[in-house]
Parts: sequence; structure tokens; C-alpha cells
Amino acid sequence: MPISGPKSYPGRIAVVGDLGLTYNTTTTINHLTSNEPDLLLLIGDVTYANLYLTNGTGSDCYSCSFPQTPIHETYQPRWDYWGRFMQNLVSKVPMMVVEGNHEIEKQAEDKKFVAYSSRFAFPSEESGSSSTFYYSFNAGGIHFIMLGAYTDYARTGEQYKWLERDLATVDRSVTPWLVAAWHPPWYSTYKAHYREAECMRVHIEDLLYSYGVDIVLNGHIHAYERSNRVYNYNLDPCGPVHITIGDGGNREKMAINFADEPGHCPDPSSTPDPYMGGFCATNFTFGPAVSKFCWDRQPDYSAFRESSFGYGILEVKNETWALWSWYRNQDSYNEVGDQIYIVRQPHLCPINQKVCREYFAAI
Repeated sequence: MPISGPKSYPGRIAVVGDLGLTYNTTTTINHLTSNEPDLLLLIGDVTYANLYLTNGTGSDCYSCSFPQTPIHETYQPRWDYWGRFMQNLVSKVPMMVVEGNHEIEKQAEDKKFVAYSSRFAFPSEESGSSSTFYYSFNAGGIHFIMLGAYTDYARTGEQYKWLERDLATVDRSVTPWLVAAWHPPWYSTYKAHYREAECMRVHIEDLLYSYGVDIVLNGHIHAYERSNRVYNYNLDPCGPVHITIGDGGNREKMAINFADEPGHCPDPSSTPDPYMGGFCATNFTFGPAVSKFCWDRQPDYSAFRESSFGYGILEVKNETWALWSWYRNQDSYNEVGDQIYIVRQPHLCPINQKVCREYFAAI
């Protein structure tokens, strides 16, 4: 990858999530490879090996077990199949990965994330992290922060303390762009997993906002959605653009229903974080959705959404401009489904920098 600096950037950064190994996966990767990426970001849910029994047959359950051996099944050869399938691309293009819920793969002796942590290389030590679940790296003038949604993200935890340290060391004169990625989105309007990661948002959003994160990349929802700049559910020119790109080719169904459509708003009691055990999603206390759990129309922060398999390409042009493009699998590889220039305007948000300085001076 290019060395760190405000004038140097990877040509094309491919972004994909919830990939798996299906016919749709094949289309996605062939399509993506035609766009000649220089870096690949995989935003969780890599192989879906946890949905295959140890004899290689598929299963629709997440906690299958033999009566004599009460452990979850994870068919490890599925990882090998996936690796061989991806070899032609990742032997030429660097790939950075962050864990999704399907990488938990709870096994004997209560082990989790074993395949994920063993099969990829992570710059954890270089970024001051002691974990494969969260780390950071530079690609030219971009500082990427990869966060773990399925490990402790509370403000008292190690991940949060690491994130504070990492953000404090970012020199925006060297890496003007700040991009964060993790698996479950904070701003998705689909019924599937609606507001499931609200506890993570409550703990971490203020910190990312105070440092002026430009773009947030997520998966988990098996569809595509791009937000306007948003903070705490309100349009905010200093907030990041959130992009959900969980449409890579998973073996599960697409997300097609929106929570703001009549009859599709889930019951609040059904939306706690099923992996971290938190419950933070309550009725809105402000804005057009006040006293409601869902909006009754497409929220203002939601700019574009569509249920189609595909992937994204991020092209950072300079320290000010970046071009984001989303491609549908059913279109030709050079036909864009959604496209927008993302513009950095740090002069509009001086209060963020002031808050950061005051915060760290206080501690």
C-alpha cells in the first residue's frame, strides 16, 4: 500500500461484507475483480462456516449440537474452500478483515473466533492493540480504524481505551481521511437487525464524532444503504457518512423490508444486542419519530437504500474529495448503482477539534 501522506492514496478500495461462498459470492468477486481494486476491505461474515454441520451439509440453525456433545458445529473445511476461491484475488491485492457475528463460531471449551483469529494477519501490535478484534492501519493518506462489535466496547473496556489512544495519535496533516469499520450498522432502516447495535453507538459515537470520522463502513444487513452525514440520528455536517454494504453474497436471504413501512416496525423488546447482552434501543425522544420506535417514513439520515447483491469502490482523490460508488451484481461492472462525492470540510467543524483537546487535557 502507498506510504502515509496527504498526497498518496490507493487507487481503488473495494468494500464488501457478508460474503460467504455462494453463486452470488462468485458474481460479486468476479464483478469486483473487474474493477481492479488496490485494497480489499471485508467487513465481517466471511465464510458462514458456522451454518454447516461437521459432515459438510448445510444447516439453518445457529446452535446445532449432537446430543452427546453440546457444542456448536463449525465446518472448518468451509474456510479452506473459501480461501481457495479467493486466492486469485487476494494473492495480488491486500485484504483487511474485521470480524462479524458468523466468526464467533463457539466451539468446544467455549472457544470463539478461532478460525478468524488464526487465518488472517492483523496489524494489532503495530497499532497498539492487544486483540485481533480491533486494530488500525494506514493506507496512504487514510487512517482506517477496524472495531469489534462482538467484544467489550463499553467506555470502561480495553477496546474503548485503545480507541482513545489511537485517535489521539492520528495526524490529520499526514492522514487527512479517517475511516472506521465494524460489522453491525448503527444507522440502518431495514427491519432486519433494526437498532441491534444501539448500545455500541451509545458508547462510541461521541468519541468518533469528536475526532471527525469521515466515513463509517458496516455490513450485517444483507442489503445496501448510504446515509447523509449524521450524528445521534440528526443530520449533521460534522458527522460521518455511514455505508451499509452487507450485500456480498451470503447464504441467507436478502433484507427487503424497511422498519418505516407499515406493519414492519419490530417490537422494541426484540432488538437487544443478542451477542453482547445490552439493551439500549428505546423510543425516540426527539425529531420526527418522537415517542416512536421507528420512523413512519424513510428517515432524513437515509439517503439511498436498495436490496441487491453488490459491493462498493472507494476512490480517495486527495485530502478533500473521495468518490464512493456502489455496484449491483446484475449490472455490468462499470455501471454504477449509486455514486456520490464525499467532501471533507474540517473548517466547518472546529468545535470537534476543540472538544478533543479539552477532553484529553482533562484526563
